[in-house]
Amino acid sequence: MSEQRAIVTLLLKYSESHLNPTNEAIHCVCVPLIVFSLLGLIWAVHPLLAVALAAASMVYYFKLSRNFALGMLLMAGFMLAVLSALPPASVLPLSIVIFVLAWIGQFIGHKIEGKKPSFFDDLRFLLIGPLFVLGVLYRRLNLAY
Repeated sequence: MSEQRAIVTLLLKYSESHLNPTNEAIHCVCVPLIVFSLLGLIWAVHPLLAVALAAASMVYYFKLSRNFALGMLLMAGFMLAVLSALPPASVLPLSIVIFVLAWIGQFIGHKIEGKKPSFFDDLRFLLIGPLFVLGVLYRRLNLAY
């Protein structure tokens, strides 16, 4: 399967459980918050681990789509910069609160949608969720995947 076809296939499969506009809107808020909080949880253990996780995910994203990888690189860079600017003692508690609230939002969105989250069927969709959100942004800006 070509790289372009792989990303389109993954996004189409992911979007099957994200058709409701309310669920999509919830995801556009909660998915970036989950990414930020996950980076924050790891940052609290050691900042270089968070950078390494972001770098490792970029390898996967670049295999799928250069344009999505560049968007994710900008998003991850921004999130890591925010984490580095926060008082170190606040990163862990803030990340825990955001992580829990954002996942509650995700499950509310799926309750509204009436479909289970995609990652229940395929864990790769935990990495595709942020691309889905970027896809929404890219479509609004008329940018290519």
